[in-house]
Amino acid sequence: MKQRMLGNLVVSEIGFGCMGLDFSYGHRITRQEGIALIRQAAERGVTFFDTAEIYGPFTNEEMVGEALRPIRDRVVIATKFGFDVDPATGQVRGVSSRPETIRAIVERSLTRLGIETVDLIYQHRVDPNVPIEDVAGVVRDLIAEGKARHFGLSEPGVRTLRRAHAVQPVAAVQNEYSLWWRAPETNGILAACDELGIGFVPYSPLGKGFLTGAISAETKLDTSDFRANTPRFQPEALAKNEAFVDLLKRVGAVRGASPAQIALAWLLAQRPYIVPIPGTTKLHRLEENLGAAVIDLTQAELAEIQAALAGLNVEGDRYAPAAKAMAGVEAPEKEKI
Repeated sequence: MKQRMLGNLVVSEIGFGCMGLDFSYGHRITRQEGIALIRQAAERGVTFFDTAEIYGPFTNEEMVGEALRPIRDRVVIATKFGFDVDPATGQVRGVSSRPETIRAIVERSLTRLGIETVDLIYQHRVDPNVPIEDVAGVVRDLIAEGKARHFGLSEPGVRTLRRAHAVQPVAAVQNEYSLWWRAPETNGILAACDELGIGFVPYSPLGKGFLTGAISAETKLDTSDFRANTPRFQPEALAKNEAFVDLLKRVGAVRGASPAQIALAWLLAQRPYIVPIPGTTKLHRLEENLGAAVIDLTQAELAEIQAALAGLNVEGDRYAPAAKAMAGVEAPEKEKI
């Protein structure tokens, strides 16, 4: 697989988002199945793996660490701090990026991962009560101490990104980005990454599974699946949003490619520093996703997609109100520069 740069960090051009292995999506596989799938991803050329303390919580980091320790020198591991998670109960009490909290979380993450240094440490969500300069300063110190190598931010606004980067260079921004959530194109985040030489890691690059074509208005989501309460995944919204999947199918039919592959290939074509991190619990879906790396969309195909998107409107918000409040999203789409 080809490689791309996130700042000065070299990674495979498609990474693996490990969250869904045991968190959020209802269906979970066993720890050993997750370990096997992560290793199968590595065997197929993936070098970039994404996890976080809150996934599980805690268990995802343990799974990723056990899977990758035998090949530690060949992979890049990213994890995150930024939520106030009770270490004893796993209860999420909100966001927290107090310096002492960051240090405690990083120490626990290193222990769970079984490594001495995390390659990329993200602030998972912006803490409005802690100046971003203080957060960046703590990460700068952790890098100097050898406990981290690179700094990232997830869902920051542009001003927050610039202020953080001035203290400790940011290697990567991880914001949601896909054919049906394109705010990074208009809110200044991608423009800032262009200017500052920062990599961009789209999470939910397949629209939380919708852009694969596997979910329709008739799909019954398990109550333990967070999408069941998301406005965008309600039956009426799904029915209207199927036009996005139809577009991907139409383009893919010419290429002999699946909707998921076209959706990922489209992201890869947007910037040379974009590294999507699709997740899955199935080997055949992993192989399907990685197949997107060999699809170079032509300018004519990209123009066709762009023209079609101009006539499509997404139905439904990406978060339910309660989930948005808990997630602490800074909503960079509302920030003007």
